[in-house]
Amino acid sequence: MSSLKSLISKYIAVEISGNKALNGQLIDVGNDLIVLHNGQDYYYIPTLHIQYCYEAPIPNDLINDSSTPVFQPEHEDLSLRKILTNAKGIFVEIKVTNNQTFHGYVTSILNNYFSFYTPVNKTMYISLQHLKWLIPYVNNQTPYSLSNKFLPVNPNSIPLARTLEVQLEKLNDELIIINNGERNEQIGKVKSIDSNFIELISAKGLVTSVGLRHVKTIHLP
Repeated sequence: MSSLKSLISKYIAVEISGNKALNGQLIDVGNDLIVLHNGQDYYYIPTLHIQYCYEAPIPNDLINDSSTPVFQPEHEDLSLRKILTNAKGIFVEIKVTNNQTFHGYVTSILNNYFSFYTPVNKTMYISLQHLKWLIPYVNNQTPYSLSNKFLPVNPNSIPLARTLEVQLEKLNDELIIINNGERNEQIGKVKSIDSNFIELISAKGLVTSVGLRHVKTIHLP
């Protein structure tokens, strides 16, 4: 991490998995993530997804709100798990799939996944290894400007297992959506799960095997 720490306080360009480019001031470098400020939002980005980064020229029209990071653990090393713990119950934007972001709040953090509540998809299970960024909301915003009655404090009704693989076993025979249905093959009823694949039955009764290591998000329709 020493090479990244040498860029702290400098304006940098970052490319993350999915060919997504971000620019901003590097605020901090933790054990497994960085904090980037683009002048308006603070991006908490796991280093796992950083393809490359370099110092970049500061744009003339940069807006800087001079605020401080929302999640800044005192006297502790910054880490993804600590940031997620601090984010519980706070409205955030997360990016997991290549083309979409989700808006809601973290409800639980487990060994290799976390549960996330969004007004659109309700409870989702998000793989930790596929989380690309987290952005805290500011100024008491709520997702889609909804009132709190649409944002329950304790939305989970299914007991959570310690790992995503075991949690999937609880969904046997349930209709689920993987990766927010990026492909038709990722929507179906769970037939079986083993250590590497989950078998889904499609709307027309075809069985598709989905590699577990490629499962980014799961939710029930």
